[in-house]
Amino acid sequence: MRVRIPATSANLGSGFDALGLALSLYNEVIITPASFSSVSINGEGAQSGALKRNNLFLNIFNEIYLELTGKTDTFRIVFDNQIPFSRGLGSSSAVIVSAIAAAYGVAGFKVNKQSVLNRALFYENHPDNIAPATLGGFVCSIVKNGRVIFNKFDLSNDIKAVVVIPDKPMSTSQSRSVLPKSYTAKECVHSLSHAALLSSCFASGRFEYLRYASEDVMHEPYRIPALPELAGIREVAYENGALLSTLSGSGSSFLNIVYADDAARLHGVLSDKFSHFRVEIFEFDNDGFILES
Repeated sequence: MRVRIPATSANLGSGFDALGLALSLYNEVIITPASFSSVSINGEGAQSGALKRNNLFLNIFNEIYLELTGKTDTFRIVFDNQIPFSRGLGSSSAVIVSAIAAAYGVAGFKVNKQSVLNRALFYENHPDNIAPATLGGFVCSIVKNGRVIFNKFDLSNDIKAVVVIPDKPMSTSQSRSVLPKSYTAKECVHSLSHAALLSSCFASGRFEYLRYASEDVMHEPYRIPALPELAGIREVAYENGALLSTLSGSGSSFLNIVYADDAARLHGVLSDKFSHFRVEIFEFDNDGFILES
C-alpha cells in the first residue's frame, strides 16, 4: 500500500485556524507486510534515530489498525519525506492524515475522506491543515460536534506558489503562546470580513483582491517578529508581482501566491535577496491524499 499526501499552508493571513490550501510537495509512505517490523526514512528526518523509535505515523497507524482488525501484524514501512519539519507546511497534519488513511486501507476497509478527516481531529483539533491535506485544493472548514464541516474549491492553474523556507524552524505551540488571550470587537470584525473576502476570492478567481483580503491582525503581527527577515520577504514579494504574501501556518515559511507567468521572476528575485533561505515554486494540489495498493 502506498499513500501520498501533500504539504499544506494554513491561515493565509486573515483565515486564522479556518482556511488552508494544498501544495504539490509530498510525503510518500509505502507499507508492506513483513515477518518483522522495520522502518526506513528517506529525505526529511533520514538522519534521526529518534524519529524511527518514536514515530507519530507508526503510533497512529498501529493504534487504528489494532482497533479495526484486533491484530498486531508486522510491516516494513518506508518513508519518503519531502515536507520540511516545523516550517509551517503541515508536516504534522500530513503524518496524521496519512497514518489514518493507511491504517484503513491496509486493514481492508474502504477509505472515506470524511471519516479520515473526522478521525484526524483526535490528534489535531484545528482543521485548517488536516482538511486540505485530506481533500486538496482550497478549503474553508469548521468543527461541529466532532465532525469537520468543509467547503472545498479546486485551485486554478493560473496561479502558483513561491514559497520561502527559512533554515530556522518555528514551534507551533511556542508560536501560539505569543498570541493575545483576547481580541477587541474591532479586531474580530476585521478578521471576519477579511477572511470572508479571502474565501470568495479563491472561489471566484478574483485573485487581484487577495492582497487586501489576507491582511491580518490576529496572529501575524505577533509571530513575524520572531524572524525579522519575514517582513522583508513580504515587502519584496509585493514589489515583484505577488498577489498574496503571508506567513505559512505558524511559520517559519512564507507563502507567496503569484500568477503562473510571474512565478519564475519572483522566484529569482527572492532567491537573490534571501540567498540563505530555500525558495521553491509549487503548483497547487487539488486531490489531497492518494492511497494505492
